Amino acid sequence: MRSMLTASRSAILALGRGSATPGWAILVVGLSITAWLAMLVTMAGMDQGPGTPLHALPAFLLGWIVMLTAMMLPSELNYVGAFTVLLRGRGRSPADRQRTVASFIGGYGAAWLVYGLGAFTLDYLARASGSTILKWDRGGPYLAGAVLIGAGLYQLSPLKQACLKGCRSPLSFFSRYWRDGDLGSFEMGARHGLVCVGCCWALMAVMFAVGSMSLVWMAILTLFMFAEKMFPHGRQLALPIAGFLWIMGIWIIASPNTAPLLKSPLIYGRSICHGY
Repeated sequence: MRSMLTASRSAILALGRGSATPGWAILVVGLSITAWLAMLVTMAGMDQGPGTPLHALPAFLLGWIVMLTAMMLPSELNYVGAFTVLLRGRGRSPADRQRTVASFIGGYGAAWLVYGLGAFTLDYLARASGSTILKWDRGGPYLAGAVLIGAGLYQLSPLKQACLKGCRSPLSFFSRYWRDGDLGSFEMGARHGLVCVGCCWALMAVMFAVGSMSLVWMAILTLFMFAEKMFPHGRQLALPIAGFLWIMGIWIIASPNTAPLLKSPLIYGRSICHGY
């Protein structure tokens, strides 16, 4: 117990100085930048607005992993940093720490992978239904706008705030759910990933609503998630973020072809029935 408290104190001091684990911080930032560059190269010009096809499952999963790396890893610096310092306090060798942290990140990614598979399934069922409510010149704008408005409402919900608090409190999480070994680290990562999904699932749903290939919306949502998790007063951003989502959602419903930051599928001579 004393060693755990000592390690926790070291983690707090290190994180406060912003110098917790420079090696892992550089790696996480490097992976995120690489993922963003990959998306800029592969996805530039592919945004066709709401209903942009998700492609076949293997291609979707590859793109989903790259997207998660770009959008979610930056906001995980505190968790990775605190976890690495705690492992160091337990006398783990550098090689053991690297493997254990990798297991933690793997568990975190697994939770988001399940979310991605669920989103893909819903998208597939929507495509197969042939319902006219999904057409952009029929009910599509109402559906897309409703997703944004709903995401804004979720921003202010008790569940969102509880999950966000968990995402902002790595030391509290590790003191409560600590598990030894690589498998235990994977379990901790998956548990933390589920909390993160609970925090950000609605914002990620916006990504599907406005166009899964929209680099502009990816950047906006990444900034939102990073700010609310990492900024000192990030929890106070819930209302401004919700307000932005409400304005955009209402705008899309009222005048979908004039809504900013959004490409109309009709420009490409197709309707929402082929996607979304």
